[in-house]
This record gives sequence, C-alpha cells and structure tokens, in this order.
Amino acid sequence: MTDADRDVPGPPKSPALASFERMLAAGKDGALLRFSIGNEYAKANDWGAAAEALAKAVALDAQFTAAWKLYGRALQETGRPQDALAAYRAGIDVAKRKGDRQAEKEMTVFARRIERALESGG
Repeated sequence: MTDADRDVPGPPKSPALASFERMLAAGKDGALLRFSIGNEYAKANDWGAAAEALAKAVALDAQFTAAWKLYGRALQETGRPQDALAAYRAGIDVAKRKGDRQAEKEMTVFARRIERALESGG
C-alpha cells in the first residue's frame, strides 16, 4: 500500500488503477486512459467514480463505443436511469455509424430494459 492509497477512503486501489492515475497525474490524459480508469472503478463497484471517469472518456472521444456502453451501465448503477438511457442511445448511434453491430445490439437491449422499467414506474 502506498501513501496515496491511505489518503483515499475505502479499500486500497488496484495496482492497475494506481498506475493509470499516476499516468493521468503526469499529464497523459486521453479517452482510453479515462476508460481504463472507469473500468477499474467499475470492477471495484465504485460506480460513481466510474461514471465520472467515463463521462470524461466520451467527452474526449465521442466515437468510443465501449466507453458509451460502460458509461450507461455506470449511470444505471448509480440510480440515474434517464441519464443511462441517454448514454446508451448515444452509444447506439455511434455503434451504428461505425458498423459495430455487437455493441449496438447489446446497448439496444440495455436501453429497452430501462425504457420498460421507466414505463412501469420502476
């Protein structure tokens, strides 16, 4: 455990997350790095931190299909279904333009689940 890990409440950061955050602190920002950070937070079930990192990933590269998909999940996990639905819809549009049929299908399924839940008042 490093000194930086002790300053953060909760469990210690994974070695990968600590490495990614050092890269970010060194000025090596980018969509892939933000996605990687968001993915590590998602693995640790820290969905709020994941959503924050993934929002930055899609802001840096709006064509990053995988970031949209995980961002939608993070928003859903933080109790923001409307925002998750918007993220999935944006991701579906990107996937269609890029010809990424698998990601398009997956996000369509997730979006439909949210739509049904919202329609039923859940």
